[in-house]
Amino acid sequence: MAGRVRIGVDVGGTFTDFVLVDETRDLIFTGKQLTTPDDPSAAIMEGVARLLLESKVDVGDVHNLVHGTTLVTNTIIERTGAKIGLVTTEGHRDALEMGKEIRYDLYDLFLEAPPTLVPRHLRRTVAERLSPDGEVLLPFDEVAFRGAVRGLVEEEKVEAVAVSFMHSYRNPAHEKRAQEILAEMFGTIPVTISSDVAPEIREFERTSTACANAYVQPLMQSYLERLAVQLRTAGHGGTLYIMLSGGGITTVRDAQAYPIRLIESGPAAGAMAASYYSMISEAENLISYDMGGTTAKMCLIDGGQPDRKHDFEAGRIRRFAKGSGLPLKVSVVDMIEIGAGGGSLAYVDQMGLLKVGPQSAGSQPGPVCYGQGGVEPAVTDADLFLGYLNPDYFLGGEMSLDLGDVEKAIDEKLAKPLGLSVLDAAVGIHSVVNENMAAATRMHLAEKGRDPRRYDMIAFGGAGPVHACNVARLLKLKRLIVPLGAGVTSALGFLVAPPAVDYVRSYVSRIEQIDWDYLNALFANMEADAEKMLVEAGANPDEISYQRTSDMRHVGQGFEVSVPVQSGTLNESQTHSLRTNFLNTYEMLFERAVTDVPIEAMSWRVAAFAPVPNIALNFKAQSRVEGEKLKGRREVYFFETGFAPCDVYNRYALVEGDIIAGPAIIEERESTTVMPPGTQAAVDSSLNLIIELNA
Repeated sequence: MAGRVRIGVDVGGTFTDFVLVDETRDLIFTGKQLTTPDDPSAAIMEGVARLLLESKVDVGDVHNLVHGTTLVTNTIIERTGAKIGLVTTEGHRDALEMGKEIRYDLYDLFLEAPPTLVPRHLRRTVAERLSPDGEVLLPFDEVAFRGAVRGLVEEEKVEAVAVSFMHSYRNPAHEKRAQEILAEMFGTIPVTISSDVAPEIREFERTSTACANAYVQPLMQSYLERLAVQLRTAGHGGTLYIMLSGGGITTVRDAQAYPIRLIESGPAAGAMAASYYSMISEAENLISYDMGGTTAKMCLIDGGQPDRKHDFEAGRIRRFAKGSGLPLKVSVVDMIEIGAGGGSLAYVDQMGLLKVGPQSAGSQPGPVCYGQGGVEPAVTDADLFLGYLNPDYFLGGEMSLDLGDVEKAIDEKLAKPLGLSVLDAAVGIHSVVNENMAAATRMHLAEKGRDPRRYDMIAFGGAGPVHACNVARLLKLKRLIVPLGAGVTSALGFLVAPPAVDYVRSYVSRIEQIDWDYLNALFANMEADAEKMLVEAGANPDEISYQRTSDMRHVGQGFEVSVPVQSGTLNESQTHSLRTNFLNTYEMLFERAVTDVPIEAMSWRVAAFAPVPNIALNFKAQSRVEGEKLKGRREVYFFETGFAPCDVYNRYALVEGDIIAGPAIIEERESTTVMPPGTQAAVDSSLNLIIELNA
């Protein structure tokens, strides 16, 4: 549809970012607001109103608004969700504690287990039982179920209920009936059944996902409804869409029903933006590096697409310890996220070492230089002290930074305890946070068996371009891309992400014994559900594409690999291709093919997606300074030179073909690019900075 106006909104821990695309004029407008953590919708409404005013767009002309949020993940990490109850099969009350019966650290005698979202006294069991093939072995005891939920809702006052019965992924009849009974008895109380939110084998993960969905459902239902009402009240006639963790977008109705699918909603947008830039810059393999105010996110883009996975651990007790969080069966963009942002606090630990993060100053009070009461030095404070940031041009001059108390805070909190000068302490903050991000990226690359020499880096986020050159050099990369409007690139990701959904159904069978009629019906149902959802999200049914995969393994193995499955009607002639595809995938991952062990399929998946929106990257700079490219010079610290005069450029005055040699500072409204000595940047046709790191 031509001539649309669309808005992307990314709510982060420190800032809320906005991008407005006016397709009628082929212009992009950007904005940034401090996040309002008590009510994120307040910053959204204020920022959208300002953006419409600056772009001279009438509120009624907005076609849609795409929103991503960290509310779900924050709620689980902070344990501030609803009081929920769980009803499960008799004899399985303690599945959440038993988990996989694996310790995530074998040698820690004081190991802390991830706390469950449902305490034991809020779990109930009822008689019912299905076989692994979905056959009813014991009928569902509806009378006992009514008594159980009456006790949870009326006596315990739970705010939501999760239902997870054995083998419901194969036959959801008992769970569906439980859902009907709850609706009859208690009307609108939120109910999550595991066969809807995670219809996959493995009881612990399925139950954990159902409980997590119920835990955040009341909060997200009220938040999304409140935001939708506020938008309507302000005169917005467009549709509100929500970013999914897997990088697609969906409707408010679907997001309210399955909010756990939004757990990585905000970070996914950055990966989708990186994928878009990969496509238009012909850089197929990229490390997406998104550093904001609270966290840094790194994701691998291969062949123009981000890596994805179908499980996720939320709220880990130990960030890098697998098994220390809540396992969730949701599709997510595969990335690493660490506490390294502009607001990350620096401190001296008990060993007398300088540490940075993961604690953050957030938006309130923020770093010391914000002048809002912060007293602990943060990364932004060090960057300001070292000359990387212009105190009079933060957010384009809308927000000024105060260097006055920064030196005092660094001196008292870090320099004196460490026996360093203030300069050395500030350099230490900058160096430590860079190494933290580089180390996490190295680990991510190594776990996936990827060679960093195959990759370029794309840097965005408010703090990303400040640190990108040094992080890329630590990774021994050769080229860096910094897009125009880097500070709000994640918000642009909402507008270049296609409407997309993922569906999965578990059907366990050796490939020689597959019931092909059953499997064809399974795929047909998933594809029909996907088409219905995407059409509701604004897609043209004739333009929807489907991609099938299967989770397969050798019989007796504990983990599966994702194998492509051909489209169309399947029959036993596909047995050979399934076997070949599995062996080829297995050999690619593990460098060996085991041909004499039987193969079985565990789950079957459909990914459905509409075409990627095509956007002309014509940014309208609200604070453009016409004419002069060189804004001036200021003292800036670099490892190679110490403090020395450095050229400062106006990002909005640069045009295609311009060449800038480091050392240099390139300023724009939402971010600043720092180019150390020995680097060189060229401006391409999309006004991206293409920085050669060893020029």
